[in-house]
Amino acid sequence: MRSPLPRSSSRPIDVACLGRLAVDLYAQQIGARLEDVTSFAKYLGGSSANVAFGTARLGMHSAMLARVGDDHMGRFLTETLAAEGSDISQIRIDHERLTALAILGIKDRETFPLLFYRENCADMALTADDIDEAFIATCRALAITGTHFSEPGVHAASSRAIELARKHDVRTVLDIDYRPVLWGLTGRGEGEQRFVAADHVTRHLQAILPGFDLIVGTEEEFHIAGGSEDLMAALRAVRGITAATLVVKRGAIGCSVIDGVIPATIEEAPTYRGSRVEVLNVLGAGDAFLSGFLTGWLSGESVERSCAFANACGAIVVSRHGCAPAMPSPAELDAFLAREGGIPRPDLDKELSHLHRTSVPRKAWDDLYVFAFDHRTPFFELSREVGGDEAKIPRLKELLVEAVAATERAGQLHGHIGLLADDRYGQDALNAASGRGWWIGRPVEVPGSNPLEFERGRSIGTQLVSWPKEHVIKCLVAFDPDADPMHRVEQETQLLALYDAAKVSGHELLLEVIPPGCKDAAHRDDQVLRSMKRIYNLGIRPDWWKLCPPRRDAWAAIDALIHERDPYCRGVLLLGLNAPVDTLAAGFADAQESATVRGFAVGRTLFIEPASAWLAGKIDDATLVAQARAAFERMIALWRDGRRTPDQRIKEGAAA
Repeated sequence: MRSPLPRSSSRPIDVACLGRLAVDLYAQQIGARLEDVTSFAKYLGGSSANVAFGTARLGMHSAMLARVGDDHMGRFLTETLAAEGSDISQIRIDHERLTALAILGIKDRETFPLLFYRENCADMALTADDIDEAFIATCRALAITGTHFSEPGVHAASSRAIELARKHDVRTVLDIDYRPVLWGLTGRGEGEQRFVAADHVTRHLQAILPGFDLIVGTEEEFHIAGGSEDLMAALRAVRGITAATLVVKRGAIGCSVIDGVIPATIEEAPTYRGSRVEVLNVLGAGDAFLSGFLTGWLSGESVERSCAFANACGAIVVSRHGCAPAMPSPAELDAFLAREGGIPRPDLDKELSHLHRTSVPRKAWDDLYVFAFDHRTPFFELSREVGGDEAKIPRLKELLVEAVAATERAGQLHGHIGLLADDRYGQDALNAASGRGWWIGRPVEVPGSNPLEFERGRSIGTQLVSWPKEHVIKCLVAFDPDADPMHRVEQETQLLALYDAAKVSGHELLLEVIPPGCKDAAHRDDQVLRSMKRIYNLGIRPDWWKLCPPRRDAWAAIDALIHERDPYCRGVLLLGLNAPVDTLAAGFADAQESATVRGFAVGRTLFIEPASAWLAGKIDDATLVAQARAAFERMIALWRDGRRTPDQRIKEGAAA
């Protein structure tokens, strides 16, 4: 490329994206008119935000320059970008305007009804004063969309950003991003219209083109930039104004990259072809393309390799629902490019889909302390035994949430706390726990069922629709690899249905494997390992395993199996099964050298005594909370003690 290469990676921000930052509501009923759609999926959206998200997912240090409203949707956008690793320090909070919104339908491969709700919205209120020169100077590249030149205020902000980028030797990138409706050229209900010729828009764009090193657009977008519906004439007009490298996105053909003189035909330009895939949704494909191209360009890759990244990212995203959440991870991108013969249906490819679920940035969990009170039958039986009222169990579980919260506060354990709670007695407890940043699991199995049954019936997917995304599906299964084949088939069919539902809903899945009728620890550990192998052989790769604490010498085989079958597995939680404290302490110590164990999920050992007393009316709410908290904190101390090495114990003893 003749345009200047990005500055060295010593600058902390690879690319700062300035432009649209909005919420996208994507219709979930494919093929329906937008009038007939009944539900929507909520995603981060806006072309610039998609690029900030996409480049961050691919490992770049991206940043977003925009505004959001002081509202729930604005917080959703900033939290989503931050979770992906994008810098949000330059996103201003607008206290007078709401966050922008777009509503999209998918009628067929060529028809995508699109409504922009952008009247006086936050991201179009960006001003020149919002642009921080010191921050721009920390960037290697600045990417701006054409939409942010359509109004005087954002034009001034964008122009100021370009001026500062030039001053500090920051490479400048323009995504033409032509949306006629946002220039007032169509009716407001015609957001899907991709091209309307307009001399004033052409003049507007041509006034800014000299400020860019790299210009990216579709053929139609170069038509508007060049003022001609003849592509080559348009490109020559653009070249007469700017020496920038021009990247022409050509859909299924791939892309053409033009440095220097414009050739006689587009076919004479260097063209880099991509893979053909079945299209579900072209909206957002251009943002994915630019994310891939910038990742290659900023990483010092060749033009050919950068275009390969770009074409692959676009191909993957057009096959999926949404844009930002459809963006690939580096592992996905590598897998897609490496597959001989291509992947015509990325959305249906099992390996690619698994990587999309598991290799994207996720909240890290380590040393996870989970208070398990998802029990249903034991609480009912306990209430009967002490003469209590079953109707009090939901309140009991709310108080246990208070005990967990008190433990978190006292120990400053944010990021390490979790709970397991059910929705039969514990729906209020789940509601109280959600949104705190805790690990939250909830069961789906009928207690004691063997073969496995689900509490809400076989249609498990319909149950998951109402769950918060942060909740983890927990399923206890009494699995015997040596069981009668007919019995095992029923178990396995249910597990496969659950796994399929989890993949669709996006919830993580924890499998708690309990071998029935174990004679001794060695036999139990062997059964558990063979059960895990069988489940993996079925194609089920749970995010979490929950296991009885294995013997010390059993961990090597468990760790090796998980690493071989699913290196993206979140890990193992150790369960309690109402075991004595000494037994749990030994199990924790035996797990000390495991590479996959992440923490414990213990219940009855913690709650049985205070719950019995409270249900019997012998203690009040405050005492229950205090006793449950004390038991939980003792278990955490026990876990931490079990994780200390002999050398650490010696040092601590000497210090004492």
